[in-house]
Amino acid sequence: MDSLLELAMQWGYVGLFVAAFVAGTVFPLSSEVAMVALAAAGLNPIGLVVAASVGNTLGGMTCYWIGMLGRAEWIERLGIKHEQRERAQRFLAGRGAWTAFFAFLPTIGEAIALSLGLMRSNPRVTLLAMFLGKAARYAVLMLVYLFVEQQVM
Repeated sequence: MDSLLELAMQWGYVGLFVAAFVAGTVFPLSSEVAMVALAAAGLNPIGLVVAASVGNTLGGMTCYWIGMLGRAEWIERLGIKHEQRERAQRFLAGRGAWTAFFAFLPTIGEAIALSLGLMRSNPRVTLLAMFLGKAARYAVLMLVYLFVEQQVM
């Protein structure tokens, strides 16, 4: 996975998009590190937030589509434990597709997306909610980075 972060650094926005996409799936990767490193290298913070948000959302929607197509045993083979899926489904019960906003959460985010797919939530609302949550996370991270950078200078 380190080579993926190196690729992100070499390819700029496209590399960050790819790293964020992979991080949005069930593979552990810190696209946040790549985003901050690229910001420190001088790339446009807004462009970085957009690239990371879109890539991570599409990665999350990949989990959603796997949930839509798959069965529970497929999901467990991807590393999402039965307990994680049950916890996510209890969280989602009665709340609908807007809970995709919380797909940015560590460890349970992928389970949320997969569970929403299994539950056949509205894909458009799921996509919008997921994008808003992931974009908010990246925007907050970038604002914190810019604030800290300003204080150091």
